[in-house]
Amino acid sequence: MEYLKNAFLRIHPIPEESLDKLISIASIETYEKGYLLAEVNKFTKNFYLLKKGLVSSFYSDKNNRKYIRTIFTPGSTTGCIRSLIEKTPCNLTYDCLTECEVYKFDFQKFEDFAKDDIHLTNLYNKVLKNIYVKLESKIYDLAVLNATERYLDMKKEIPNIENLIPQYQIASYLNITPVQLSRIRKEIYSK
Repeated sequence: MEYLKNAFLRIHPIPEESLDKLISIASIETYEKGYLLAEVNKFTKNFYLLKKGLVSSFYSDKNNRKYIRTIFTPGSTTGCIRSLIEKTPCNLTYDCLTECEVYKFDFQKFEDFAKDDIHLTNLYNKVLKNIYVKLESKIYDLAVLNATERYLDMKKEIPNIENLIPQYQIASYLNITPVQLSRIRKEIYSK
């Protein structure tokens, strides 16, 4: 549980007593590649802190083509936050792209603790701010950066991503086709 303590302290400093409350509702889980943490049109009750592996959030169109919105890396919180907050079915699916080790939390218990503990309330606010900033950055990247710049930024964040997931998933995350990704990689690595 030391990893868990350090992960939350990196997000926002909180006293040991508050950390202990949070840890009391955590369980460590290992999921195989392809396991769905949350599914579109289904309710969810958990959120996760990713210790190892990669998780994606995606939606599918009417032709069942997947569009990866976010790739979560170790140290990230993940899960269908909108569903948890609004108590509505998920609008995205959350999928383990690789084998994952996660800390699983019951969101309602966390919210109950946060109502009575200002330190957990502040941690919750900080996590939501981090999610907002990450999403705003992704929107900016899609609007302003070209595909090559987005690819290079992704490689800075996840240097070995080509060894972890297939090219079509990387292309989906970058909002390009696998053929475009192949051309970008060829151009970059031929220099």
